[in-house]
Amino acid sequence: MADLSNVSIDPVRLWDSLMEMAQIGGTPKGGCKRLTLTDLDKQGRELFTAWCTAAGCTMSVDRMGNMFARRAGTDNSLPPVMMGSHLDTQPTGGKFDGVLGVLGALEVVRSLNDLNIKTKYPIEIANWTNEEGSRFAPAMVSSGVFAGAYTEEFAYSRTDSEGKTLGDELKRIGYQGALPTGGRAIHAFFELHIEQGPILEAEACDVGIVTHGQGQRWYEINLTGFESHAGSTPMPRRKDALLGAARIVELVNRIGLAHAPNAVSTVGMLNPYPNSRNVIPGSVFMTVDFRHPEDGTLSAMDAALQEGVKAITDGIGLECEIKQVFYYKPVAFDAECVAAVRRAADHFGYKHRDIVSGAGHDACYLARVAPTSMIFTPCVDGISHNEAEDISQDWARMGTNVLLHAVLEKAEIVA
Repeated sequence: MADLSNVSIDPVRLWDSLMEMAQIGGTPKGGCKRLTLTDLDKQGRELFTAWCTAAGCTMSVDRMGNMFARRAGTDNSLPPVMMGSHLDTQPTGGKFDGVLGVLGALEVVRSLNDLNIKTKYPIEIANWTNEEGSRFAPAMVSSGVFAGAYTEEFAYSRTDSEGKTLGDELKRIGYQGALPTGGRAIHAFFELHIEQGPILEAEACDVGIVTHGQGQRWYEINLTGFESHAGSTPMPRRKDALLGAARIVELVNRIGLAHAPNAVSTVGMLNPYPNSRNVIPGSVFMTVDFRHPEDGTLSAMDAALQEGVKAITDGIGLECEIKQVFYYKPVAFDAECVAAVRRAADHFGYKHRDIVSGAGHDACYLARVAPTSMIFTPCVDGISHNEAEDISQDWARMGTNVLLHAVLEKAEIVA
């Protein structure tokens, strides 16, 4: 076996690349707004392509705009070891969510080039389209198509707030590629990502070994009451849709607490109509997000929501429509890939702990079609999906070193 004791990445080059990419869509508060399939996303993709080409990779793009930069192996008939994440951001996003995973993967390839290391298996860097789902729902739709969870037609038909479709915007920026989406073998997939939570920093851990991804259920709820004058409508005669929504918010919070410590429950959107100060709201649109690493518990949370909402709306005379718009089962990552990540962290003597991902990631869909695992780095105060999102250069270095060694174990160094 080759001696890997001194094999590590160039942390300064990695950091410089992160900062340069962050200038595309940079915000006054130090964050990043690079929504998927916008002109800014195109600029980020073009910079990524230029860097990958300079590193000797060949670039291919599939019909969902997923990008794959390939470093040849000594046996290119073998399926690749793939690593990567996403370059799109939230509207008020940070510089590292997703981007660390893509540019950390690029740094792995650059470091292999510097050290003249050849691998038996080819290595690919992936940039997945529309991971965030902030412009086109649902999130992770393109890796979902790759894994067979969605059809291309479904994905292309997704619309943004202006009625533009994902398919049309993909064509507009020139990133609807010719490569079929999915349907090919992957030897292993690794995704490096910031934790997006406070656990690693609070416990002074350098690296998180991600063993599972939480399952998720997303709902859209439409409540219909009756709008009327706020001053002249007696309290007992009201059909206040916002009152029903407020009680559902409290219900959702109770459901999450009832299944602690691993459950989380959130009402993220609440839109009353007509939203006038002296009119009793006649309708409300709201969303609910449930997450848990056990599918049985997610089902119990679903049942509690359905029963509770019916009781609330019947009690005050509201009509209600609940629609589940997104669901995927909890993910147990591949034991051998998880072990490779753990061995890499042990090699460097980094303090690490096993952790369950509370957020959804492309790796959760890739796990359906390839042996997969994830690596987490801490983030300051657990803040993410926020312009204040931050990590240290040292955390980036350690997470990417672990990625490097896990990938090399799977790709097999050729002496």
